[in-house]
Amino acid sequence: MTDKHTDHAAHTEHTGAARLGEHGEYAEHGGHESHGGHVEHAAGHAGHTAPTAHEGHGAGQSLTRQAISATLHCLTGCAIGEILGMVIGTAAGFHNLATVILSIVLAFFFGYSLTMRPVLAAGIPFRQALKVALAADTLSIVTMEIVDNAFVLAVPGAMDAGLSSFLFWASLLASLAIAFALTVPVNRWLIGRGKGHAVMHAYH
Repeated sequence: MTDKHTDHAAHTEHTGAARLGEHGEYAEHGGHESHGGHVEHAAGHAGHTAPTAHEGHGAGQSLTRQAISATLHCLTGCAIGEILGMVIGTAAGFHNLATVILSIVLAFFFGYSLTMRPVLAAGIPFRQALKVALAADTLSIVTMEIVDNAFVLAVPGAMDAGLSSFLFWASLLASLAIAFALTVPVNRWLIGRGKGHAVMHAYH
């Protein structure tokens, strides 16, 4: 009897240990699966974060390119008016103030004219096209005109130099380059808020 009880106890202990081992292994295996799930979930979050940062950087670059393009467009009209005004004023012997005013008027005229061309070509009435040009270019042209005229006036002798003078042309070209550099961030700020040249997207 004693041997039978002993064998039975040993068998029960062995079976319990085996089951415990199975459950332990199962629990351990389940723990690994759960841990793997957490890792995959975290990796998923990391995967979502990276493209967002990349997209934001790409959007910033696109916005800067749009601002540069808008400023080059504005610079073209302003440069035509500015140079023409300075040449006419200097050749005609106008006073400095009259020359500056003429240059500003012509800069606005050519700046708005270039902006209105594609709008009018799209079949928009003149009055509406003018409103679009005013909304698109006014702040940009104002910034550019303030900067380039202030620079030319600040250069000693630039306004009194003749058309054949290196100082006249160097100061004028330098003023336009500086005005361009300072107007780009203005246009970037406007376009980023759906203003300025952003209103022109429907007509390109």
